[in-house]
Amino acid sequence: QVQLEESGGGSVQAGGSLRLSCSVSIRIDRIYCMGWFRQTPEKSREAVASIGHRGLSPKYTDSVKGRFTISQDSAQNTLSLQMNSLRSEDTGIYYCAAHTDWCNDNWSSSNYYHYWGQGTQVAVSS
Repeated sequence: QVQLEESGGGSVQAGGSLRLSCSVSIRIDRIYCMGWFRQTPEKSREAVASIGHRGLSPKYTDSVKGRFTISQDSAQNTLSLQMNSLRSEDTGIYYCAAHTDWCNDNWSSSNYYHYWGQGTQVAVSS
């Protein structure tokens, strides 16, 4: 069983930055695919970014490319999401997710992931 816990959410003005973290209950190198998703009342849960084993092959949804960076810290057993140049449309609850198999073309599907955190709220005001 893998437990995930997000932190780092908050309120920020448009153009600002936030850094989200996800602590992992097992050695992160035992997890082969991790991702960040977000959800609003108006939209279903959507993929933001994913990262493969040992931090390889990061992927991003088009709307965050060039602004967000996903990374892993194996010493701290954490997954991070650095979010810069935030926009009001980035507002939502952000979830960390993990899959014990390799990332593949399904990385953007919420059904692909086995484990989820409880989420952290991000609010961007314009």
